[in-house]
Amino acid sequence: MKSANFQLTSNARFLNHLSPKQLLQLLKAEKDSRSALDLFDSISRHHPKYIYSSDVFHHILRRLIEPNLVSHVARILDLIRTQTCKCSEDVALSVIKAYSKNSMPDQALDVFQKMNEFFGCEPGIRSYNCVLNAFVVGNRLDKANLFLRYYRTKGLLPNVETYNVLIKISCKKKQFDEAEELLKRMWIDGLNPDVLSYSTLVNGLVKNGRILKALKVFDEMLEKGVAPDIVCYNILIDGCLKCGDYTQAEDVWKRLIRDPSLCPNVVTYNIMISGLCKCKKYDESLEFWERMKRNDVQLDLLTYSSLIHGLCEYGNIDGASRVYKEMIDNGCCPDVVVYNTLLNGYCQAGKLSDCFELWELMDRKGCRNLISFNIFIRGLFDNGKVEEAISVWKDLLLQKGFVPDSMTYAVLVNGFCKNGYLSRVLCFLEETTKDKGDILNASAYSSIIKALCQEGKLYEAVIMLGKMNKPDSHVYNALINGFVRASKLKDAIAIFKQMTASDSPPTTVTYNILINGFCKKERFDEAYHFVKEMLEKGLKADMITYSLLMNGLFANKKLDMALNLWVHVISTGIKPDVKMYNILIHGLCSNGKVENALCLYFKMGRSSCPPNLVTHNTVMEGLYKLGDCQKALIIWSRILEQGLQPDIISYNISLKGLCSFNRISEALMFLDDALTREISPSVVTWNILVRAVTCKTLQN
Repeated sequence: MKSANFQLTSNARFLNHLSPKQLLQLLKAEKDSRSALDLFDSISRHHPKYIYSSDVFHHILRRLIEPNLVSHVARILDLIRTQTCKCSEDVALSVIKAYSKNSMPDQALDVFQKMNEFFGCEPGIRSYNCVLNAFVVGNRLDKANLFLRYYRTKGLLPNVETYNVLIKISCKKKQFDEAEELLKRMWIDGLNPDVLSYSTLVNGLVKNGRILKALKVFDEMLEKGVAPDIVCYNILIDGCLKCGDYTQAEDVWKRLIRDPSLCPNVVTYNIMISGLCKCKKYDESLEFWERMKRNDVQLDLLTYSSLIHGLCEYGNIDGASRVYKEMIDNGCCPDVVVYNTLLNGYCQAGKLSDCFELWELMDRKGCRNLISFNIFIRGLFDNGKVEEAISVWKDLLLQKGFVPDSMTYAVLVNGFCKNGYLSRVLCFLEETTKDKGDILNASAYSSIIKALCQEGKLYEAVIMLGKMNKPDSHVYNALINGFVRASKLKDAIAIFKQMTASDSPPTTVTYNILINGFCKKERFDEAYHFVKEMLEKGLKADMITYSLLMNGLFANKKLDMALNLWVHVISTGIKPDVKMYNILIHGLCSNGKVENALCLYFKMGRSSCPPNLVTHNTVMEGLYKLGDCQKALIIWSRILEQGLQPDIISYNISLKGLCSFNRISEALMFLDDALTREISPSVVTWNILVRAVTCKTLQN
């Protein structure tokens, strides 16, 4: 205790003899702003009459720009006023900028209006610009316009900085033509726009998805001799990738590489890697990762996080694990987001031993949050590990600082329902809701209602619907679908009418469910009524709508109507997916139009929607029924050439087709091939062969 008192006394003596110049040096030596403020305050405590210099005030005010320190600015201002310390406009600007950065425009204006009182100086053009910018940063555009009028009454001539703020205002208002006019006016008035002038407009355009216009402004910038900085390139690349335009992003990247005065920085690489992953170009993102390392660009947390997330989403969990290992080896500490991403990836890949190992590591590192628990519980349920999921749930309840939210309960309910534990989830809900009330979200209710419908407990599902305060469209759709699948269309319509009168009106999905139900019952007039009603309500028929209608028409032998509908789909600009193609090809084959189906099949091969195994099987079956074994065998060859794995359906179609033409020896070769590929014959397979052999025996 004696030693501590001696130290305090010694410090006090030292501070008493400290000159402002020495104090400034000590403040500059403090890397931490909080520590610098503590040092500044210790002078006032131990030496209340200490006279600070304007340089000391300027330095400490610049460091109070941080959000957790800006509240101390006011008392420093009071000290300046008390000491009547005459300061330059630069000191006042540091205060206005601190308030501006922290979205405190009213405080910035107050300091501006009292500059003479606080600092003994008058505001210049820079102060006016700074206050104007404070209103823009604080999104107070109405006040910004009022201040601009006041600005003009003072007869001040705007400079480049003024125009830059005005361009920012125009961009915030999405008045991009006005922003361009300001740039033109700058050139006319002899105020050469700088890189900030152009990058502000480019940034505004990019944020509003106007990439082509942003690129045009960027080109103008280069033509006018204004050299873009790395920030400007980064804004453009990020905008292109967020719009999914990889080609344009790559073009801007190449232009950056060709610029001799600039080099991509870590932000540029992070934008490229993150954007490429979002564009599903995972191999390219790995190439940029390797390029970063070759160019000695320091990889940061965002680099690793983006790449791990992208690879996990792609399903390349081994690649994600390698990136994670390198991250650890390079001394970059993962945060909870990285751990959660990797945990989710392991769960989706079914790597449960890796999941548990990572889970324990996360516990040791103190890197678990509620999202971690939600991910792990869901992953265990998805992998059928119900008891383990319950164990993690119980562990969550014992954790301090973690309170299960509606998402946690939804994960539990969905998991129980998915694994067939409906009775268990109902008991769980009864116990939980006694204490906590209604803690389920729409997703949880939707899962319970689906599960009840699947077990045929439709009216229990209706009771569950009644327990909800505001059911959303997902919940209504689940119940309507349950009644449709049970062929209880009258009840489905009753729920549909209830939904129509609620705050959650029917969606395209709702109408698709009903259209599907009525088409299956061959009640096409009513199905078309729902299509008409949907369009009248401003909802757009989607690919599923048209596919359902087309399938129903083909099933009812209404070939011409189905084909007219197909022509209509193409004319609306909808690009059919493989499912829609398969419906059309199956419909054509079923109605004896195999040659037309074959033409469509070959057209698919030349399009961006290649045939899948179902397509090949359908065409092959149609050709066998037509009696064209040769073409059917060609389709089989194409299955193998395209790297598709034939399934038992493919083999059954071939066996039946060949046997129907007494080519039993060839059929048996297909059977041998199936067994070689470890594809087990089904009852249908043996029935085909037995029938063929029996027929041949009777013929002999």
